[in-house]
Amino acid sequence: MVQKYQSPVRVYKHPFELIMAAYERRFPTCPLIPMFVDSDTVNEFKSEDGAIHVIERRCKLDIDAPRLLKKIAGVDYVYFVQKNSLNSRERTLHIEAHNETFSNRVIITEHCCYTVHPENEDWTCFEQSASLDIKSFFGFESTVEKIAMKQYTSNIKKGKEIIEYYLRQLEEEGITFVPRWTPPSIAPSSETSSLCKKQAASLALVVPDAAQAEGLGSEALSSPSGPPEPVAGTPDDKLDADYIKRYLGDLTPLQESCLIRLRQWLQETHKGKIPKDEHILRFLRARDFNIDKAREIMCQSLTWRKQHQVDYILETWSPPQVLQDYYAGGWHHHDKDGRPLYVLRLGQMDTKGLVRALGEEALLRYVLSINEEGLRRCEENTKVFGRPISSWTCLVDLEGLNMRHLWRPGVKALLRIIEVVEANYPETLGRLLILRAPRVFPVLWTLVSPFIDDNTRRKFLIYAGNDYQGPGGLLDYIDKEIIPDFLSGECMCEVPEGGLVPKSLYRTAEELENEDLRLWTETIYQSASVFKGAPHEILIQIVDASSVITWDFDVCKGDIVFNIYHSKRSPQPPKKDSLGAHSITSPGGNNVQLIDRVWQLGRDYSMVESPLICKEGESVQGSHVTRWPGFYILQWRFHSMPACAATNLPRVDDVLASLQVSSHKCKVMYYTEVIGSEDFRGSMTSLESSHSGFSQLSAATTSSSQSQSSSMISRWRFC
Repeated sequence: MVQKYQSPVRVYKHPFELIMAAYERRFPTCPLIPMFVDSDTVNEFKSEDGAIHVIERRCKLDIDAPRLLKKIAGVDYVYFVQKNSLNSRERTLHIEAHNETFSNRVIITEHCCYTVHPENEDWTCFEQSASLDIKSFFGFESTVEKIAMKQYTSNIKKGKEIIEYYLRQLEEEGITFVPRWTPPSIAPSSETSSLCKKQAASLALVVPDAAQAEGLGSEALSSPSGPPEPVAGTPDDKLDADYIKRYLGDLTPLQESCLIRLRQWLQETHKGKIPKDEHILRFLRARDFNIDKAREIMCQSLTWRKQHQVDYILETWSPPQVLQDYYAGGWHHHDKDGRPLYVLRLGQMDTKGLVRALGEEALLRYVLSINEEGLRRCEENTKVFGRPISSWTCLVDLEGLNMRHLWRPGVKALLRIIEVVEANYPETLGRLLILRAPRVFPVLWTLVSPFIDDNTRRKFLIYAGNDYQGPGGLLDYIDKEIIPDFLSGECMCEVPEGGLVPKSLYRTAEELENEDLRLWTETIYQSASVFKGAPHEILIQIVDASSVITWDFDVCKGDIVFNIYHSKRSPQPPKKDSLGAHSITSPGGNNVQLIDRVWQLGRDYSMVESPLICKEGESVQGSHVTRWPGFYILQWRFHSMPACAATNLPRVDDVLASLQVSSHKCKVMYYTEVIGSEDFRGSMTSLESSHSGFSQLSAATTSSSQSQSSSMISRWRFC
């Protein structure tokens, strides 16, 4: 397996020329890097005007590896070839390195770049990327990989420290300024020209002929293996190392690399608004920085958030009065680490009454709003306390907990809430303080603990009776001034006291079912299943020509083909026969076929758009300007992937294809709307309409668009 590393952008608040002077002092050897024994210059080239300087070195490294492994490999030192291409005119230094030793067994490549900061020309940016591919190594592949990664990460940590060491050395010598390169005012002598030509000839295999031309750009200095990866970036699309430390915390180099690579994947595949860096980092932490696993659960969560419009829950949903009066929980200041503190008096809460009065879905939605508020408070506290705060503390008081709380429907609702929160809000709970746990608590804990992630369980602290008042208790985590009054503290807590919900507020099972259905169908999306041989179709009747049919759909599972047809006559309503030939209802959504089997394409109906193949994980927005009145049919049908394509999947599809469970079933989540041409404004990047529900979508995501004849379609990877 190829191991990759991508660094954040590291900023030196010094001019590029001074950084170059410090960098050159690392050669021929550097005492701060014990493994760097020596280096020899193999080739060197300087342009006539002095703007271009290319130097190739052979570096000798003493790898810290077991003696037995070195003896088996038959080497004491490892050699690398490093090529530095300095362009003083453009103020860039590109560094390319690869291993010479065991190059047929192990492939190590590295690309580094020093550039001028895009917003401050007196600052310098540094970025690096590397890859390690071990083909074979005498049966010690895993050991060699661990040694290589350990050595590399150790040197990464020292990188900035080494430059700063030599900067201080320059300062001690009185060198605090190095002038920028300027074009020579006097033409070079013939002797100098002759020397340059000889140097150029000796580097014919290293530097392309274009490198000797006047006005050479740094891209011409790349190695035969390909140009260096583009590393000069802006704060909008790159992560700065100082930003990571300030807002995300202290991460190891490999953790930084995982964050950057997953973020880049989202930028490349989801062409709209991507999750915040803190959110991406939470999913990585939840899967121990395994990028593939984190990417899988994050994609599933993003689809869930979009389907239920969770991003808008704080602005669009108000909790019922019953919750405001009887749900004994609320936010209460912060703990000693600056984390927002949520207090829940579970023992005083009538869980049975709340479930009977509101239903499971309303309780779930309320808990989601609490979590969304927690994310918002974490961002605020990060700014207030000047350090990264990405989780909150929950204080649960169990005084009053009894067998009533173990009512089966209530426990079922609790388990569902835990399951949803665990899947979509990983690593948001920093600490859980459970106080005054009664004897019945072990029964409840036995029921719920299997549904709680191991990492989350390790954050639980449980106190029986008044143990929380002793050493190692509440005062270790919460300042005395904000301990709630019901825990013998000095601070008045405004959390509702709970109590029994009046039975007059209870609803019938039918009312609760309808209410639950209404809560989760408030989304503007509908779900549909697509089976092999059974497409899903919807009918749109157009009265006025030049109307605009708009659509937005996510391919949640499988690959589908999207078609648009027109017919002058209406299809027959789908028959709901016992075999389900025309209409199928499944837990994953409905399936309806409208085009009769006796209809012929070209006679009874016509195709108005070219078929669009949509891969699993893609989100598609588009529109079609109708040319005729009549009946339009939007169709999603199963797409069978050619057998030969299975070995040629793009890397993004590799990830998403692994999520597919059934090879004969697809699932789409869609929304359609017909807009009058006078109401349709602009391109698919906004989908704005004075009457359109799409305005809700455009606030959350934007997309690139492409036009096809009378329609516009845009799509991006989402999940």
